[in-house]
Amino acid sequence: MNNFKLENHPLYKGSKGPLLFIIMDGVGLYRGRADGYEGNAFDLARTPVLDGLMKNEPLFTKLKAHGCAVGMPSDEDMGNSEVGHNAIGAGRVFSQGAQLVLDSIESRALFEGATWKELTGNVLEKDSALHFIGLLSDGNVHSHIDHLFAMIDEAAALGVKTLYVHTLFDGRDVDEVSAHVYLEKLDAKLASYRAAGKRYLVASGGGRMTVTMDRYEADWSIVERGWKAHVLGEGRSFPDARTALAKIREESGAIDQFLPEFVVVENGAPAGPIVDGDSVIFFNFRGDRAIEISRAFDEEHFDKFDRKRYPKVLYAGMMQYDGDLKLPRRFLVNPPAIRRTMSEYLANNGVKQLAISETQKFGHVTYFWNGNNSEKFNKELETWIEIPSDRISFEHAPAMKAREITERVVEELKKGEQRFIRLNFANGDMVGHTGNLSAAIEAMQVVDECVGKLLAEAAKVEAAVVITADHGNCDQMYEIDKKTGSVKFKKDGKPMPKTSHTLSPVPFLVLGPDKNRFELNDAVTEPGLGNIASTLLNLLGYKEPEDYLPGLLKFKG
Repeated sequence: MNNFKLENHPLYKGSKGPLLFIIMDGVGLYRGRADGYEGNAFDLARTPVLDGLMKNEPLFTKLKAHGCAVGMPSDEDMGNSEVGHNAIGAGRVFSQGAQLVLDSIESRALFEGATWKELTGNVLEKDSALHFIGLLSDGNVHSHIDHLFAMIDEAAALGVKTLYVHTLFDGRDVDEVSAHVYLEKLDAKLASYRAAGKRYLVASGGGRMTVTMDRYEADWSIVERGWKAHVLGEGRSFPDARTALAKIREESGAIDQFLPEFVVVENGAPAGPIVDGDSVIFFNFRGDRAIEISRAFDEEHFDKFDRKRYPKVLYAGMMQYDGDLKLPRRFLVNPPAIRRTMSEYLANNGVKQLAISETQKFGHVTYFWNGNNSEKFNKELETWIEIPSDRISFEHAPAMKAREITERVVEELKKGEQRFIRLNFANGDMVGHTGNLSAAIEAMQVVDECVGKLLAEAAKVEAAVVITADHGNCDQMYEIDKKTGSVKFKKDGKPMPKTSHTLSPVPFLVLGPDKNRFELNDAVTEPGLGNIASTLLNLLGYKEPEDYLPGLLKFKG
């Protein structure tokens, strides 16, 4: 059994007041207007509080929040909120979803595992269909098209005769209008097997923010639309997926992530509905937007919407998306085993903690922060507060729930019951994903306003404050040509919106009445998100565990 006893820090007893940890989701540091880039919402916004802090405070630095620093396969891979909060909360870096799946495919552990054998054996025995549902892109945040192709090839080699893909278009972690590129690649792959006499087709699809991929129970109707299209074969019908994509894109004018659902039909009937005896694989590796559709397949007693028909299938996720809830029951690749997170240490050392955010990021300050665990370590010492998010596109309400979160945290600071408070402002990420620059600018102005209010209240109770972000997003709202470094433009002459995360570093600031007792730790030559947990523990008056990455502060004594 692990020893969770934390030793006292030899040079610092901790701040007199609580420790307030502010995560500005999706706020990276990238060049701005002065450097020739007009698409940085953070730079363009009126943010006097944050600007002043980053200009004048000595305990300000930049952290790496992407690639290998958060467990992704390479530094070409963007960070995201999930791996970012894993790294922050764990104090160490673990190989994450994309790398785990890649390793499992290359070692053939995925194909030699019991789940893959069970699902493919089922369709071979019953001469039924193997279905794949998931995000069709190479964004490597939720999924990767190469993982899908590897499984299609393996299924074909095993002799699977009937295979259907239910495609969810991205436009969020990749260019906003790029679904046709990935669909053409998939169609070519499937066509090669059709030429060999197999029935390999795209059966249904839609945009990720409209179909299937809801999270945190924000809008179950999204999952219901996916169920109707993928399982029941209900939806607007087209002879093939490429025709569907072209037509609904033309008619709706929507970017890929918001495209409505479609169903491919043959002779007036759905080409590939999910029926009794089939096997189904949800091939996304990231958990947040995979849990609800997994519940619809896994739960016999399900009340979130009328499934109309509940087929008897073998269902598996690429990974187990919730280890505590054991969801789904079957999965192809084991998730990283993240234990001894910062929260677990604090819970075992009697420290009262509060985690708060709105729905869209609530799981990040709880589930992902706690190492992919959905339960509290100590119910008496941990308080979780969820502020319900609006169910609208966030470009129409860029303030989101930042002010409500701020008001509640101010109340908690006044009560003085919590020793450690962590919060997430979702604005920079969720509004950044819309591709709307003016909305993202407004979002950052609200975040700055809220940070200012929190700092004022923190000063009254002599709290230490740490401010950072989990990855970049709103710092690049226009696409950039990788070869020239200049902004890309659409045919109409307008800049091409960027809706995905960035490779930018993120800010890191330490404030509070004791700030003059610290200086930045120059021994940490490549600081990243994984160094934050040790820093927070030090500010609470504890030494970090031996295997944690070193803290970002040196103490003067």
